[in-house]
Amino acid sequence: MYAVFSDGLPEYMCLPPPQGVPQSIHPLSLSSSTPGLGLNQAQILTAHPSTSLCVVNDQPYLYTFKRGSEELMSHSPMVANGTGLSPHQSPTELTDAKKAKLDGAVNPPSRVVHIRSLPGEAGETDIVQLGMPFGKMTNVLVLKQKNQAFLEFQEESSAVAMVTFFQTNPAQIRLKPVFVQFSNHKELKTDASHAFQNANAQAALQAAHVVMGSDESSTILRIIVDNAFYPVSLEILHQLFMKFGKVLKIITFTKNNTFQALLQMSDAISAAAAKTSLDGQNIYNGCNTLKIDYSKLSNLNVKYNNDKSRDFTRPDLPTGDLNLDAMRVPIGTMSAMNAMGAFGIPGAMGAARLGLPLTAAMGSAVILVSNLDEEMVTPDALFTLFGVYGDVHRVKVLFNKKDNALIQMADPHQAQLAITYLDKARVWGKQIRVAQSKHQVVQMPKEGQSDAGLTKDFVNSPLHRFKRPGSKNCQNIFPPSQVLHLSNIPAHVTEENLTTWFSDHGTVKAFKFFPKDRKMALIQMNTVEEAIHALIAMHNYQMGESCHLRVSFSKSTI
Repeated sequence: MYAVFSDGLPEYMCLPPPQGVPQSIHPLSLSSSTPGLGLNQAQILTAHPSTSLCVVNDQPYLYTFKRGSEELMSHSPMVANGTGLSPHQSPTELTDAKKAKLDGAVNPPSRVVHIRSLPGEAGETDIVQLGMPFGKMTNVLVLKQKNQAFLEFQEESSAVAMVTFFQTNPAQIRLKPVFVQFSNHKELKTDASHAFQNANAQAALQAAHVVMGSDESSTILRIIVDNAFYPVSLEILHQLFMKFGKVLKIITFTKNNTFQALLQMSDAISAAAAKTSLDGQNIYNGCNTLKIDYSKLSNLNVKYNNDKSRDFTRPDLPTGDLNLDAMRVPIGTMSAMNAMGAFGIPGAMGAARLGLPLTAAMGSAVILVSNLDEEMVTPDALFTLFGVYGDVHRVKVLFNKKDNALIQMADPHQAQLAITYLDKARVWGKQIRVAQSKHQVVQMPKEGQSDAGLTKDFVNSPLHRFKRPGSKNCQNIFPPSQVLHLSNIPAHVTEENLTTWFSDHGTVKAFKFFPKDRKMALIQMNTVEEAIHALIAMHNYQMGESCHLRVSFSKSTI
């Protein structure tokens, strides 16, 4: 009599022998002390789809049948019950553990190793690290949706060594158990549909070969962001580099007007993989170029956890006294909507491909500004102020809550710039708040409906600063400051004219024409808030029949 324990059967059943010709038959020993797995009270046992557990004359056997190449694509659900594994393991772990044990017993040796039950954050670098001690690897494929991976060695003996080792020494990736066995594939073939995985795989393999073939063991990278047209934050760096392994510490700083960072990975191969993959890449088309080399430091000493530095292993560190405005990077071209992202992926998807925050890569172009002065706020004033950081398309001051306004920028990146530079700025005596809105567009009033002039469309305004790609305006964007840069000054306008006009909006502390170009000047107000008011009032100020003053914030001092 055959008693078959088959996936999905709710109770002990007597069935005819499994159909097909068994590839192998393995007797199993079942301990009578194993909870829930006695031959007299049968329980469901998880097995591979191509196996059945049969009891012949009270002796359990595992029948294994030939199967095709479904290993990559199998979606078969597994049921775990009474397997005799640790009661603390989850059903998923039980399933994978049993599958691994069964498959490991029946699959013949192969150059390709199959790894199951991967944690969700695991990547190619993690798999390569697991295989590094056993020999040279020639390919790797991670199937994140299935929590599986395949690692191909140059020599079968290396794969045998790896599987043998992890049969007695449970494998872990990112502190979570994984299960290692031979694959039924003799080699690992990937095609164009795995182009993204292939790029990461080659970076990880190349990094491993570099580390294995040299004495290079640095875990600290020095990062320089050249041609930084968009702001770079510590969070963006973290999300970029965490794809290659665990990021321990980051220190950011500005040197020679260039954003730089020191970043410490948890191990040398992660650092090498990140360097190999990201060095020379543009985060956005034609700008924000990453230049990466190794630091001579052996450890980063991080004192504070804030927007400039972070120790991810020490969440208890204080924030310190951080002046957010002190860390700003010149920004540039605003053509991100048409930009080709890194690795040839268009637009915002390219940003997402490199791991940029979703709000920056795919978020709304609409921002919400709150805590405004109801008596002072107008659509034109907000257009002028927020126009410093991008082209404002529409402004709506809320009718029933006039201290709030919605502003639609040309694209989500410009919205992020406005949030970065103007959130918590003091305007008209109040500290405004700027955040991303849940709205995707600012609606204009319906035809015939009046809103007292609180909504205005600026799409076709001639005053946009960034419509022309490559404009010098793109290279001179700075946080609000006491010093304002003035340009387009006609020859007949004097220092006295300018200081008098600006004195209507605060106290003028200093003034200086550019020595080699009298069409430009710097003017210093008493406070940053006064400079903001002066910019709102004086930008586009008419000084002649066809001559209008241009005003922006400056990083210079007088």
